[in-house]
Amino acid sequence: MSPTAIGVLAVSMSMDAFVAALGQGTSGPRPSFAMTLRTGVIFGVVEALTPLIGWAAGMAAARHIAVIDHWIAFILLAGVGGHMALQAWRDTEHTPRNRSVWATVVTAMGTSIDAMAVGVSLSFLQVNILWIALAIGATTMVMSSTGVLLGRLIGARFGRIAETLGGVALFAIGATILWQHLTGAA
Repeated sequence: MSPTAIGVLAVSMSMDAFVAALGQGTSGPRPSFAMTLRTGVIFGVVEALTPLIGWAAGMAAARHIAVIDHWIAFILLAGVGGHMALQAWRDTEHTPRNRSVWATVVTAMGTSIDAMAVGVSLSFLQVNILWIALAIGATTMVMSSTGVLLGRLIGARFGRIAETLGGVALFAIGATILWQHLTGAA
């Protein structure tokens, strides 16, 4: 994967965490620096670990399905991207509340399921999963922290648009992988 593709993937993977952090920033008292950093670190660490877990699971099954790996990558990325874009507009619950550390961890785990699916699809490609996981984790940390800080300024409506764009980007990455494998383009 090119650095640009890794960057787009990292931003796409962190969109749902950004939206969750944005919601956290809009609910409750003005976020402190410590709360902002804590939220970013929690989301970043969880988002970095889940593609590694997915990649390991995919590697265990890779030799059995190498013939159709590009289709699997496309279906997973397109499915996650489509789900992400649709979910951004279906979720209508915006209940203001303070969040505990555990609530933040659970939210981070929920928003990182797509990163695990991406990790599975990446196991079928010749990529350095550690660099990709670090890029996803670091980007998620920055975007989550930024989301908390910007929560009061821009609200949940912008978050829906950002999550939709992230879903579209995932779909495009999946389509590109499929196109490259079917056409032999590098």
